[in-house]
Amino acid sequence: MWEHEELVVRRGARSGITTMVAAHSRVLGPAIGGCRMKRYPQVGAAIDDVLRLARAMSHKCAVAGVPYGGGKSVIALDERPLTPELRRAVLLDHADLIASFGGSYLAGPDIGTGPDDMLVFREKGPYAFCVPESHGGVGSSSVPTATGVLAALRAGARQVFGGEDLTGRRVVISGFGAVGARVAQGIEGAEIIVSDVDETKRSAAAGLGLGWVEPSEALQVKADVFIPAAVGGVLSPETASELDVALIVGPANNQLTEDSVADLLDERGIVWVPDVVASAGGIVYTLAREVDGLDHAAASARVEAIESTVAEILPGPGTPLSRALALAEQRLRS
Repeated sequence: MWEHEELVVRRGARSGITTMVAAHSRVLGPAIGGCRMKRYPQVGAAIDDVLRLARAMSHKCAVAGVPYGGGKSVIALDERPLTPELRRAVLLDHADLIASFGGSYLAGPDIGTGPDDMLVFREKGPYAFCVPESHGGVGSSSVPTATGVLAALRAGARQVFGGEDLTGRRVVISGFGAVGARVAQGIEGAEIIVSDVDETKRSAAAGLGLGWVEPSEALQVKADVFIPAAVGGVLSPETASELDVALIVGPANNQLTEDSVADLLDERGIVWVPDVVASAGGIVYTLAREVDGLDHAAASARVEAIESTVAEILPGPGTPLSRALALAEQRLRS
């Protein structure tokens, strides 16, 4: 069944590159979601991705209690090298597409894009968040995203281990990018092992006293906590049946290949904090600062509230995912 409100796919006039915007729901307000720029094997795979991501954003906004709907956009790069000239051309093409929505879709950074790219979008209209601080925005949302993950981790640890102190426990972080690195630095007393497809980050991890494992082996390490902080789709029926961890909580979007994986994890006694809850810190902070005009402390307090949301959805009948989605649907209906 088609559940999205809108999907627009367009070939850029300047670049010839396909860009797209999906709006899943505008029940709570304008659709909001980041712009992902990457190569896909075919356009159909990009469309599948943008639809999944937009749906997740609807639930993320609803659970977080922000008055926005779920959307997402994708720039599906072709085989050409992304020169500075081509990058600007496709960003302007995508900015035209975003502007055509007249404010019913609002963009932000995601994989492959950043604050400077949002400035290019702003050339075509005020429809992008997270521009650099020098231009009045919050810049990168990686810090509040990591803050939200750590808040979710505290609540999850209390549920699973009886307390939030992780001293002496083993934590595996898959993805040592801007968010994963900040999460690692925010965990005290634990043995932390990280992985990343970028081998150059190994020395940075060593400098922080962290262990290292190859990405292909991250899911095979016996640990107390697993933190997915890279791409989505890491938790499948196959990987979920082999995991030897007690708690999973992380910022990666669309961690499950299918919702039924949440049931499999629950059957195995593994507590999974849904990504739509744990990864909401960036959007909560950005909207608090750029829309509501709050200062850093007040906006950060809203991010810390993710801890209480996680504490609300972990206990009870059903899986944490079913309870998170029920909370989202309740807010969407009301």
